[in-house]
Amino acid sequence: MLDALFAEATTANVLTIPPGWGQGRATYGGLVAGLLCRRLFGLVGETRVLRSATVSFVGPVVPGEVTLTAELLRSGKSVTQAEARLMQDGVVQAVLLASFGAPRASQLVVAPPPAPPMPSLAEAQAMPYLPGLMPEFLQHLDMRLCRGQFPFTGSATPDFSGWMRFRQAPARFGISHLFALTDCWPPSVLPMLKAPAPASSLCWTLEFLQFPEHASGETFWQYAVRTDACGDGYAHAEARVHDDRGALVAISRQTMTVFA
Repeated sequence: MLDALFAEATTANVLTIPPGWGQGRATYGGLVAGLLCRRLFGLVGETRVLRSATVSFVGPVVPGEVTLTAELLRSGKSVTQAEARLMQDGVVQAVLLASFGAPRASQLVVAPPPAPPMPSLAEAQAMPYLPGLMPEFLQHLDMRLCRGQFPFTGSATPDFSGWMRFRQAPARFGISHLFALTDCWPPSVLPMLKAPAPASSLCWTLEFLQFPEHASGETFWQYAVRTDACGDGYAHAEARVHDDRGALVAISRQTMTVFA
């Protein structure tokens, strides 16, 4: 299903978001971001290297017909800037601003830090999907908690880490798939709550370092999040995504609304 949606989003201006991807009253934000990302690649071409993308979730996207638009803002010798929008019922519901950058020679090289020690998949705790008790989109995801607590368990501290992939492996796993996958984890502060409460992403920036050539739909990715601050109903957090070999692939920053 995801492969078909992404293929359609690459060229289509209008498509239909199916049911089964719900996240509260809205469609899963990762799916929305992934569709916008695919629309931009349809505009700028598959050879462009995505360096950074920021998504603003303006309003809730519900299952049904949506309109995707993409605009090339500027394309220079190395850097291309572009924007994609998702509209529903004539209203903008999500905007993605992306920066693509061609590699070039440089005398500056700073190696990314190694991945933190992560328990193996065998040691990790699988997150079950409980229909009616958990967001619908989780049925599509294979998530294994390594450190920290599950949401709404009254933990004294936030933050967690784990492994992630799609349950149904995409035929070809690209950056758009990683974009869609990375948003699967809940806001980092939710383990501190003792009872369920609404929370969602307000703005999300994902920076890509280097996408591994060996990545496939079967790959498990490492995710570790750290909360910077939370107050006034907003939380701020940074997460790191490493591949299954420990290479840093992406850095995520989110501003989240928390209604508790």
